[in-house]
Amino acid sequence: MSQGARDAQDCARAATSLLRAAADRGVTLSVAESLTGGQVSSSLVEVPGASRVLVGTVVAYATRIKAQVLGVDAAHLERTGPVDREVALQMARGVRRLLGADLGLATTGVAGPGPADGHPPGTVHIAVVGPWGEMHRELRLAGDRAQVRRATVKEMFELAIGFLRKEDHGTQP
Repeated sequence: MSQGARDAQDCARAATSLLRAAADRGVTLSVAESLTGGQVSSSLVEVPGASRVLVGTVVAYATRIKAQVLGVDAAHLERTGPVDREVALQMARGVRRLLGADLGLATTGVAGPGPADGHPPGTVHIAVVGPWGEMHRELRLAGDRAQVRRATVKEMFELAIGFLRKEDHGTQP
């Protein structure tokens, strides 16, 4: 089995686990994607029954869409560019608010092949925002463009699962 096929299986398992965890808690999800370009939501909808949990998604690939649609602070985007911790958090807050979901998930970063905005390929920020807190992770991923995007999707699911587990224990992330 190729590495790509193994990655796809790992991603499918993580998507299933996230949807099951969210459904068990009666929590809905919304997704704001940049570098993943719809792969997070596509991976989720591959799982039968995803519609019980997934409300919708916004692919905000262009920086201006992050501000115009998701409400990311334009001045902040001007200062930092889109590859930034606060941008990921604001995207997650924005999609949660826009789509009326319990949780907002967001991805932003550089898939490659070359650097963007002074960041090397594989620099990624992911975030989850919900009623009990927020989580962010900065990633430094290796591989080509496709590998970085696949790894981002899997990491996004794992972060969201961890976020739901923190809620189980009544702790603030």
